[in-house]
Amino acid sequence: VQLQAFGGGLVQAGGSLRLSCAASGRTFSWYARGWFRQAPGKERDFVAAISWSGSTTYYADSVKGRFTISRDNAKNTVYLQMNSLKPEDTAVYYCAASSTWPPTIDDIDYWGKGTQVTVSS
Repeated sequence: VQLQAFGGGLVQAGGSLRLSCAASGRTFSWYARGWFRQAPGKERDFVAAISWSGSTTYYADSVKGRFTISRDNAKNTVYLQMNSLKPEDTAVYYCAASSTWPPTIDDIDYWGKGTQVTVSS
């Protein structure tokens, strides 16, 4: 079972990036999917989550109105569209899957490898 995140990179403040997280080894259609991030020297924090059906989403206050999470169960993939990026969004972003809703960091069943997002000022 593997979750693999893609799409990180370097972007200027105000720019956009789209992260993808593809799952393999099993179907995650019945799992909540989410994104967390970890900045240097800080703890891993919740960013966004989406229910198994995609009908419900949940965001950290710091990204509301700027980030959008979505999923395509046919592709076993979850996305994070990040707009109006700020330097404080710089972190390693991790995708995750959980059988709990809404998922907290303690409820994650599967973690993906991270992808670096760097926002320059």
